[in-house]
Parts: sequence; C-alpha cells; structure tokens
Amino acid sequence: MTQQKVILGSEEWLSFPDLGIPTIKARVDSGAKTSALHAINISPFVKDGANWVKFDINPIQKNLKTIISCEAPMVDRRMVKSSSGFRESRFVIRTTLQLGDDQWPIELTLTNRDSMGYRMLLGREAMSGRALVDPEQSFLISHSGDNIQEIYKNSVRSKPGLRIGVLASNPELYSNRRIMEAGEIRGHEMQFLNIKECYMKLDATKPEIHYRGGKILNEFDAIIPRIRPSITFYGCALTRQFEGMKVFCLNSASAITQSRDKLFSLQLLLNNGIDIPTTGFANSPLDTDDLIKMVGGSPLIVKLLEGTQGKGVVLAETKKAAESVINAFKSLNANILVQEYIKEANGKDIRCFVIDGKVVASIQREAPAGEFRANIHLGGTASVIKPTAEERRIAVKAAKAMDLKVAGVDIIRSSKGPLLLEVNSSPGLEGIEGATNIDIAGKMIKAIEKTLKFNSKQE
Repeated sequence: MTQQKVILGSEEWLSFPDLGIPTIKARVDSGAKTSALHAINISPFVKDGANWVKFDINPIQKNLKTIISCEAPMVDRRMVKSSSGFRESRFVIRTTLQLGDDQWPIELTLTNRDSMGYRMLLGREAMSGRALVDPEQSFLISHSGDNIQEIYKNSVRSKPGLRIGVLASNPELYSNRRIMEAGEIRGHEMQFLNIKECYMKLDATKPEIHYRGGKILNEFDAIIPRIRPSITFYGCALTRQFEGMKVFCLNSASAITQSRDKLFSLQLLLNNGIDIPTTGFANSPLDTDDLIKMVGGSPLIVKLLEGTQGKGVVLAETKKAAESVINAFKSLNANILVQEYIKEANGKDIRCFVIDGKVVASIQREAPAGEFRANIHLGGTASVIKPTAEERRIAVKAAKAMDLKVAGVDIIRSSKGPLLLEVNSSPGLEGIEGATNIDIAGKMIKAIEKTLKFNSKQE
C-alpha cells in the first residue's frame, strides 16, 4: 500500500519531541539535500558506551534568552557546504520529527544558524517518500508558533554571562576550540567568527560588521582576535571596526599590526631597553658584505620579515652561504633581517605566555636533531621550565612595550644573558597547555572578565 504523502508549504512549524522542542519554524527547501538545526555550545560525550552530543538551541529567531538544552545520539560528523559556500565540519544526529500528526526519524546536522532567517532547515532527504512541497504556500500543517512566546515562557533564561566572539580562520584549530570551550565552561555565550565571512559598513554614526549574508554583529561584549599572518591586514581592519563599535578586543588592532612588523617591533623593543640578538637590515644587495660583518659574520640567521612559525628563517653557516641566501631573497624583493647566531643556545628557546601583564606559563622548546628552529610546528619538543626572574621581567616588559594583553614571548639564553627573539600576538595553546597542564584558555577568558568587571559564578 502506497504511503500517503503530506503537502508542506515553503515554511512550516514542526517539533522534535525527543529533543524537548515543542515547536520551531523551519524553512522547507527541497533544493537542499541535508537538514540543519540551529545549535550552540555543541559538545560530544559518551553515554552507555555510545557517542552522543549535547547542545543548546535558541528556538526563537533573534531571541538569545530563550534556550532549550538537548542531547541526542551522534551518528556521524561530516563536512557540509552551506548555501554561501562556507565549508564546516558538523555533528550529525538522528531524532524524531513531528509534523502535525505524522512522525518519522530524520538525520540533522548541527550548526549555528544565527545569521540565517530560520532556526531550522528541512531538506529533501528528510522528506523523501513522505512529503511534497508547495512553494507558494506556508504553514499548511500547523500554526503552533502563533503563541510561541507562551509556549517557551518557562525556557527564558537571564543572560548567563558575556557574549564573546573568537575572530579567526579555522574553528577546528586546537587553540580556537580551547578558547571556545573555556568561555562556555565559565558560562559565557561563545561564537566563532570566520574572518573571511565578515564584512563591514563604515559609517560615522552607525558602524556595523555583517556576517555570512547579513547578520549584524552588534551584541558582543568582547572579541578575541586570533589572526593568522596571511590575513593580518583584513583581520586587523575588522578588529578596528569592533573597537569603533565600543567592543573590547583582547588584543587591539594596533598592537597586532606592530607585532607583525618584525623590524618595527624589534626597534620598539630596543627603545624600551630590551636586549635582542644583534640584527641588521638593508635594502640593497650591494650592502651584503658589510651587513654580514655587522652581525659578527657567519654563521648567521636570515629572516623574512613576513615569516612565521619558523618559516622563512634560514641558518647560513658560511659567509658564502650567507651572501647567496641574502642575494636570493633580495632578488625576489623580499624584506629580510640578518641576525647573529647564538650557538650556545643549542637549538633551544623559552616561550613565556603573558596574559594581562603576568607570565602564566613557560616552556622550553627544543629543536629536533639537525634543526636549529625550536618551533613546535616544525617538530620541536616542549618541556616545562621555570624562567629566571630576569626572563620573566623581559617577557612582561616586552608584552607591555607591544601593548599586548596576550602574547607569546620567545627568549633565547646567550653568553650575554637572555635575549628577546620575538613577540607573538596570536600564540598557540596546544604545545604549552599540553606540557604544563595549565588552563591558559581559561586565563584568557578571566582577563576579559577582569577588564569588563564581570563576576563569574565559576570561581
């Protein structure tokens, strides 16, 4: 016997009884393959030996105070491309859909749909064999949302904490995930903001930042910029725009910008009485010989001004090698620094993590065999170390000179004493949290709470 198909309009009120969602307005779209449900604070867990996921949902569009907490079996995690072309990894759950008197199980992907017109998208896979769509009609099945405020009156929560955005490029990066988790644990509403999905309106009286097709980002208390070097210009432009909208940014745009200019930052540090390895800079290949002498001859280090994570850093062991590397870089019109090689450091440096004027954690990074760069991304190892009082003083002074509330300060031990190598405005958390077991992400959130005079219930 052929099953009777229901006729749906282009938008419908539906419910998910197993999730405790009595009604939610959905966009019915047979052009979309998968179905998606709005979700925030998404967290996987194990229940009775099976994979589950818990999440919160704001079932009413443009209402952040009404919250339903849900949990469901997790059936998959897959990459999904949105209508705007954005690709993201989403958790997939299976639950019961109810439309009027009809019920059937469907799969849903979980994603933040704040910027979309509907909290729910019903795709064709969920309707296959059960429903047809009349795109010219709406609410053919139910009008249960007509009294939605009354339905959800017991689900209204007072604002639990701050609304904090993480302005970055990759939501799956360890550092970004940890910051999101730390904020949620401390009771704040966290949202990941992909830099490439943001755009801005410059206006003297009403500056705005829009996100993913039109949502205006105007309700944030704080922004944590995590800007990769390749997108410094645009990331800092967005950070400045947030600052213009009176949103607190954990690191300011001006501080991030100057930290990314290696030459300017070294000049700034020297002007604040902080010692660095002897460094040279020149614009013409004709100056190569004197440039090499200036830093004590070979071996020496050649650095690209725009390099990061140890990329664009070369050890030239002889004068001839140094001349070849310098001239090769300059033939490409690349801006470079040459720097004395501190042989006695033996491939080791110290990373001090500074937050709000205090060294909260420190590690010693050691280069792998045959390598002189100690960066964790290049295979370096990390171990806990207690920095000397002088090293701590240098780290704090360097962060202050750069006007950074959060900084990774790299120091090298030499026969002349500790020397500052670099100050990083978006330091990674994975190596240092893994080595020290210190909740650095949580300390970053606490720095925001302190600045905004917010008393967390997590203390």
